[in-house]
Amino acid sequence: MYNNTSPFKIGISSIGAHLTDPITGKKSTEQERVRHLIDMAIQAEAAGLDIYALGESHEKGFVSAAHTVILGAAAQATKNITLMSSVSVISTLDPVRVFEDFSTLDLISNERVEIVAGRGSRIGGFGLLGYSRNDYEALFDEKLELLTTINEASAQQQPINWQGRFRAPLTNARIYPQPLHGKLKIWHAVGGHSSSAIAAANRGLPMVMTTLAGSSLNFKAVIDAYRRAAVAAGHQMEDMPITTTSWFHTAQSDEQAVEEFHPYFNGMMRELRSDSVSIDFLRHSLAIDNAMMIGSSETILAKMKYQYQLYRQQQFLAHVDTGALPFALVQNNIDVLANVIAPELRSFITRESVLTEMGP
Repeated sequence: MYNNTSPFKIGISSIGAHLTDPITGKKSTEQERVRHLIDMAIQAEAAGLDIYALGESHEKGFVSAAHTVILGAAAQATKNITLMSSVSVISTLDPVRVFEDFSTLDLISNERVEIVAGRGSRIGGFGLLGYSRNDYEALFDEKLELLTTINEASAQQQPINWQGRFRAPLTNARIYPQPLHGKLKIWHAVGGHSSSAIAAANRGLPMVMTTLAGSSLNFKAVIDAYRRAAVAAGHQMEDMPITTTSWFHTAQSDEQAVEEFHPYFNGMMRELRSDSVSIDFLRHSLAIDNAMMIGSSETILAKMKYQYQLYRQQQFLAHVDTGALPFALVQNNIDVLANVIAPELRSFITRESVLTEMGP
């Protein structure tokens, strides 16, 4: 059953990769892969998770170039689950179109969509969509500024007057359709650098931080920098929630999870980055202070509790597929996350919150 009263939101995410199974040598069709992405949202909602997030990519090995279309299909197939982009590569998009697309999704979903705006870790879309990689930072800054300007103008029912470097100015412009309540929720994606987190805080935007692997303590420094900057900028912390996201794979035992996941994780790295990852890398990731969520349900639950005590974040997204992982294993990841891990984690966080409120 859907749980919309939990103080801590738990969901799943995908970047929409579409890769070759390294064991069988076979690859699903694009149609099958898109269908699986929609089915993941349906299963996540049915299992009681709070969020489904889908990212955008314009390169070979992905089916998520039109991620808003897939989110639209998921919106029509679900009723309660929050639908997020993770991320929308705002640098190579027209913010007017982004706002139009997500406002329409807002109407379809009955106000369940949220934008995660990011620079993007893959740069294939720059040349394809007519932008220079030399403008990587400047494009993001300007496009995000325009998107938030449109959002605020919509909330206030005011026209938009704006001028920048990379697109034609807007003069007394109004964007349609409007979201149900005039404004969309926009998150700022952060890849793990304090400077990006500080920029998100100064903009007054909630943060989605990628914590795919490595020491959880390293990411705490970024979260602390975000919160300090938010306070210094005069923002209320209840308006500045934090979402973390990490790789996730579970099985009956730690070793089974490692052995099961390794060929697919390594295959993804080889196909997308011409790199490789040893199985020992995954074995080392079983440590409680490693951000990668891999292992038995008991191991992952312990890691999530540890992370929550470090970060005190408000949401967690489990990156449950690689683009080739057999769909039965993806479904198992969703099932165990929702029905085994999430209830225990929510109870733990509720107890932690009560103890915090009680004080010493």
